[in-house]
Amino acid sequence: MPASWHDSRPQSLALNVEPAAAGSRLDHLLARQLDFSRARLQRWLKAGLVLVNGQARPPSYKVRSGDAISVAVPEPAPSHLLPESLPLKIVYEDRDLLVVNKPPGLVTHPGAGHRTGTLLNALLHHCPDLEEIGDISRPGLVHRLDKDTSGLLVVAKTDLAHRSLISQFQKHAVKKKYLALVWGRLPQKEGRIAREIGRHPTERQKMSVHARRGKEAVTLWRVLKEFPGPLTLVEFIIETGRTHQIRVHMTAEGHPILGDATYGGGASRLKSAPPALSGLKTLVKRQMLHAWQLRFTHPRSGEEVGWEAALPGDFQGVVDFLEGCG
Repeated sequence: MPASWHDSRPQSLALNVEPAAAGSRLDHLLARQLDFSRARLQRWLKAGLVLVNGQARPPSYKVRSGDAISVAVPEPAPSHLLPESLPLKIVYEDRDLLVVNKPPGLVTHPGAGHRTGTLLNALLHHCPDLEEIGDISRPGLVHRLDKDTSGLLVVAKTDLAHRSLISQFQKHAVKKKYLALVWGRLPQKEGRIAREIGRHPTERQKMSVHARRGKEAVTLWRVLKEFPGPLTLVEFIIETGRTHQIRVHMTAEGHPILGDATYGGGASRLKSAPPALSGLKTLVKRQMLHAWQLRFTHPRSGEEVGWEAALPGDFQGVVDFLEGCG
């Protein structure tokens, strides 16, 4: 072992750096040796809770053989998140993670206008230890889905899972597939959109491909079926995870998602639909976008795992209606 830990007193840990660990960055050594998230360790380093030979050192400090490191583990910060007994559609759960099938209309985590009644409130009731995992404002969450987007979402229950899943998302190693109904006929059966996405220059609640400071965004698409309208059922794979990515990319291509009022696919577009499709006005209450497949490497076993979620009732109802119009 390059280092040896022992409990020096309650809420305190001590480490003696062994020769094999000499030259490592302090923050990297802590991440390897302690079962705490990197974000939490960085906060402790900045707060002076980590001492090397009795002195606070920066995260980049190169440890030396024989260095004595102490970590004062603080008491958990009081959470302002309220656990709530809300329905959860759990697809899979083990000691490290759980996968849920989020229904449309459910906000992923508390924010402006949604302090309670979110998926995270329900998760904290189901798994109280979650508040110690990752960001204290969004514990356990490693990605999110928009309020009116349904489908699969993975949650980390341990620091091991949190670190692994964050890394996999950063490396684009998590495979996510979506289904959506979009307006119009796409020019070919499959394609790739690579356009940067950032905050809309004037409408700050929206994202845009014309942002002043955009970030790389890549979306792959494949046509599954064409309907009258014209409307098209499309499968998407996102190589990056930008906010509203599929919605923004498809609008930029002239094919907004059916029901997406924010990006031009909602009520105004429905008004111009052919009379035969007038029934859609009562069926479509949100954007028809569903995260139907999720695959990644399990943080503990190292095996690839994956799940699928069938279309929710409202989305399937729209598909059935369109097939009846054919």
